Amino acid sequence: MVNTKVTLSGLTLDNPIIPASGTFGFGYEFADLYDINILGSISCKGTTKEPRFGNPTPRIAECTDGMINSVGLQNPGIDKVISEELPKLAKVYSKPVIANISGFSIEEYAYTCEKIDTHPQVGIIEVNISCPNVHNGGMSFGTNPDSAFEVTKAVKAVTKKPVYIKLSPNVTDITEIAKACEAAGADGISLINTLMGMRIDLKTRKPVIANKMGGFSGPAIFPVALRMVYQVFDAVKIPIIGMGGVSSARDVIEMMLAGASAVQVGAANLIDPFASKNIIEQLPEVMAKFGINSLEEIIGGSH
Repeated sequence: MVNTKVTLSGLTLDNPIIPASGTFGFGYEFADLYDINILGSISCKGTTKEPRFGNPTPRIAECTDGMINSVGLQNPGIDKVISEELPKLAKVYSKPVIANISGFSIEEYAYTCEKIDTHPQVGIIEVNISCPNVHNGGMSFGTNPDSAFEVTKAVKAVTKKPVYIKLSPNVTDITEIAKACEAAGADGISLINTLMGMRIDLKTRKPVIANKMGGFSGPAIFPVALRMVYQVFDAVKIPIIGMGGVSSARDVIEMMLAGASAVQVGAANLIDPFASKNIIEQLPEVMAKFGINSLEEIIGGSH
């Protein structure tokens, strides 16, 4: 019998599969399809201090082996997430969740993280300093080591729960950003967020997306994500949640060999709502095929 359990900052997960923020709503939407308690955890929809309508439409563009989105952090705001969304999820999901938080100033990050930190259902706070879709928003924090340090430091000062910083791949050296977050007290790193991309409509000769550019995700970015997880594993001593184009159990094993302690599944959920479930069910068979008895034993195994 293979062991799929993994540990993140003292939190034991039955398996490493976590639907990524923005691709699984607040989780309860999927409970009508299957028992979501099979999931290792859920990274909830990105939340900001104030409600956000998001970017103008169209927001989605298809492309080879992936998609581009520019949703713009549409969410009901932290107060409604705490009073309405998380209680709905608690009715159908009994495990600790990951709260994904975004902000437009250091003060905003700190305020929102401090509020979510008191919620008993939240096991880990994932701080998104990398969203490429919002003007004057999180991307600037995630592309500069000093800014990443300051956000991390501010959030850690007002929280008691583990804080994982979600990094942007749109940088020259991902390891410098990761090391800055670790130095500021981050408990872990989540990577990668989306790459920047765009499509142009040949008939109108204009960008498909109203925002012109958006976050590129899907299987096409997996090799980039894998490379960055591998690099960051060598650069820091804190755990990594790997993500970016993961769509199969084999991808999960590969990501963990690169250094991930757990793995988020993103765009695959938008193509197939059963994607995370299928990967969980495939994991034991793939582990057995490659002689893996315990997933924790292979973390960073390719180094």
